[in-house]
Amino acid sequence: MPQKIKKRHLLDYSILIPYLILCVLGLVMVFSSTSYLLVEQGQNFMSSVINQAVFWLLSLVAISFIYKMKTDVIRNKAFASMAMIIVIVLLLVVLVIGKEVNGAKGWLSFGPVNIQPAEFFKITTIWFLALKLSTRQKTIQGQTFLNTVFRPLVYVIFGLLLIALLPDFGNAAVITLIAFSVIMASGINYLYTLVLGIVGVVGSFGVIQLINLTKGKLIPAHVYSRFAIYQNPFKDEFNLGHQMVNGYYAIYNGGLFGRGLGNSIQKKGFLKFAHTDYIFAIVIEELGLIVALLVLALLFYMIARIFLVGIRSSDAFNSMMCIGIGSLFLIQVFVNLGGITGIIPLTGITFPFLSQGGSSLLMLSICVGFALNISADEKKKQYGITTSKPMKKRLPQKNELS
Repeated sequence: MPQKIKKRHLLDYSILIPYLILCVLGLVMVFSSTSYLLVEQGQNFMSSVINQAVFWLLSLVAISFIYKMKTDVIRNKAFASMAMIIVIVLLLVVLVIGKEVNGAKGWLSFGPVNIQPAEFFKITTIWFLALKLSTRQKTIQGQTFLNTVFRPLVYVIFGLLLIALLPDFGNAAVITLIAFSVIMASGINYLYTLVLGIVGVVGSFGVIQLINLTKGKLIPAHVYSRFAIYQNPFKDEFNLGHQMVNGYYAIYNGGLFGRGLGNSIQKKGFLKFAHTDYIFAIVIEELGLIVALLVLALLFYMIARIFLVGIRSSDAFNSMMCIGIGSLFLIQVFVNLGGITGIIPLTGITFPFLSQGGSSLLMLSICVGFALNISADEKKKQYGITTSKPMKKRLPQKNELS
């Protein structure tokens, strides 16, 4: 008979503890990077960190809810399909009446709260593809590839087109890579993997060359400016390259040990997006390169643990979910760091758990909730455990006492 145990005893602390540490550090850095300018503008110096803290509390509730959810609910096709349809509808709404920020119409405003539907499309894509592809394992390597893989991709491609029309090419590129990673983990034939990989690399190179040859006529001006300047921002230091140059100054100012928490120079109006895209540059400037590398090590440890749960799983759905979530975290880290270091153009992608952004934090936390639930499910299978709610003590009846 399987041993019964409360589900909280199956928590994967290798995922949960790094998440909590990173989120607390994120609140500290959001406060540090925003308070000075808020005071200068005559606003409440705590407003940004309070907003972020509210979203973190909502995130903790979401993690608790998802962790306690039964695996049958997570694997319910109707729920995954409903989530995909809801997010696509929100993308259609935001395309029509969305709030424009930095050239992209990507936010829905509800009073003081802004929601970015494109962020939630990331986890929805992972969930939807993992569920659809896990039920087609017997045909995924056969000649019905187009039916088993392409049909679920139609929804994802439609959502990607809507995101590109906002235009939000950064999130569109990240979601494309996430979908690619889930498909690669689905067990498709290695020839399809090779072909898709070659098409992806050649296609990306071709798009970049086309943008350069046409001098950005095919894309919005603010997007082309990022392509035109990222390789050498110092040639236009006081205009298009201003953001990247000041990001470099922040990294240089920090050195190995940093200037001290709260002592950043670049956040005082020089670095426009110090609290979002460039939060990691401020971490280096204030806390130093050594602490920044420790932060990266902690994040990579959590990502590695999520990947490990997925790799060890014999269940296709659990495996694809964890590999997709781990890929999401990893892709966002490299895209963000690649942007601030000039390896790739700036995309507006936030650094996981540190950057200010309620939608991003909530979405990433939902991913953590899924990973914790799947980790617990794998432990139950491995050790033959069943979870149960604590039983209430039954009071003896009168006839039993006599």
